[in-house]
Amino acid sequence: MFSPQRRALVRPLLGALALAACCLTGGLAQAQTPVRLLVGFPPGGGTDAIARTLAEKMGPLLGSPVIVENRAGAGGQIAAQALKAAPADGHVFFVTHDHTISVLPQVVKSPGFDPAKDFVPVAGFATFANALAVSGNTPAKTFTEYVAWVKAQGGKSSVGIPAPASTPEFMVKLAADTYKLDLQSVPYRGSAPMLADMLGGQIAAGIGSVPDFIENQKAGKLRIVAVVGDKRQALLPDVPTFAELGLPGLEDMPYYGVFAPAGTPQAVIDKFSASLAQVLAQPEVRDRFTGLGLAVQYMPQAAFAAREKAYTQAWGRIIKSSGFQPQ
Repeated sequence: MFSPQRRALVRPLLGALALAACCLTGGLAQAQTPVRLLVGFPPGGGTDAIARTLAEKMGPLLGSPVIVENRAGAGGQIAAQALKAAPADGHVFFVTHDHTISVLPQVVKSPGFDPAKDFVPVAGFATFANALAVSGNTPAKTFTEYVAWVKAQGGKSSVGIPAPASTPEFMVKLAADTYKLDLQSVPYRGSAPMLADMLGGQIAAGIGSVPDFIENQKAGKLRIVAVVGDKRQALLPDVPTFAELGLPGLEDMPYYGVFAPAGTPQAVIDKFSASLAQVLAQPEVRDRFTGLGLAVQYMPQAAFAAREKAYTQAWGRIIKSSGFQPQ
């Protein structure tokens, strides 16, 4: 037992140690607050696979666990609304592609968010090609054969799209008008359920991103017959572009990027962007993304913001010329 004098000396030391332990515990708890990556599409699709790769690799660089949170529905609209409502504390980001940011606000009367006011671009990391793929249950092996097959069905067919009023829907309309076909867009809640119906033979064709289709293309379960872009994809050298097939206006490449709630501290954005650049420089990640059909291209905040603005304006012209009215 300590003497009264010894206890008088030890008590302040114990108090200091307890305070230090509390501070350390609190600091670790703060450091371990998860970073959430919102994804506007269900598990199993291309965007989900991309986000999970980023989450796996970025956690150690950010010093916090990174988790993917799927808020599927309405072409990413639900996830975008969740981002708007999230605190701007650096723990919530949105991994998305062009549709939700550049197209959806121009085709929906009340999307519930304004990218220019509610979000801040963080960084871009890839471009990709949208593509038309046909089910393995159809006899068509090329786009020309697909058009001939539809005409043989009376000129009518359904084409799956990952979301209503999306770039794939306008692509369906362009193809229908160009080739005098009655093509009906069938919207899904993301690419995964669309793929399930294509593989099950419920729908003959679908338009989505190459990352959505590529694994089943490799497995011979469906066939990609046309791609967006001003040149053929290195991953699909035998597949012509839509421009080659007589459908101009689809040369501009869609993008993938990360957004944060407006008001997120610039230091947080800079740290996330720098960590993203480090991840993209890893050969394993680049190979994985290239294998999904992405053209990996890190775009820092300013360059990414300019890319987003240009793409938004380009699709604004396409939407206006189509006569589409916001719904």
